[in-house]
Amino acid sequence: MVPTLTTDRLTLRGWRDDDLDAYAEITADPEVMHFMGGPLDRADTWRQMAFIAGHWELRGYGLWVVEREGELIGRIGLLNPEGWPGLEVGWLLGRQAWGHGYATEAARAAVEYAWRELDVQQLISLIAPDNTASAAVAGRLGMCATDDYDLRGTHVVIHRLDR
Repeated sequence: MVPTLTTDRLTLRGWRDDDLDAYAEITADPEVMHFMGGPLDRADTWRQMAFIAGHWELRGYGLWVVEREGELIGRIGLLNPEGWPGLEVGWLLGRQAWGHGYATEAARAAVEYAWRELDVQQLISLIAPDNTASAAVAGRLGMCATDDYDLRGTHVVIHRLDR
């Protein structure tokens, strides 16, 4: 069971099959997906949703749907698939949700959840070197850029946050 988290402005909840249309609109946007390997078609978006749901099942934590006033605006949460360099706090928001502080607000809720429920000592975020917006979110979370990392052929910077 995926827990529901709430912040002042957002709801973080589990995934539903009827999230596909709204999420596919976000993942089809080339600007949104620029640092995420490029846009996804509807079928690949569904497979990504299935991966996320499976991550919850196998790991007991994962990425939440982020809603603002009942509208799906993106996904934020925790992931650590096989071969990952650590437990990551990750975020992806649709372009209409940029610039409102939602990524920081929801990511803070995910960090607090990790500290409280998972008893971990460190979290990371993997961020492309040119992704200044995500690096700024990581900075607002208290993360520090520490290492370069090759993530399956893509250069990223590991940002770390110690408990």
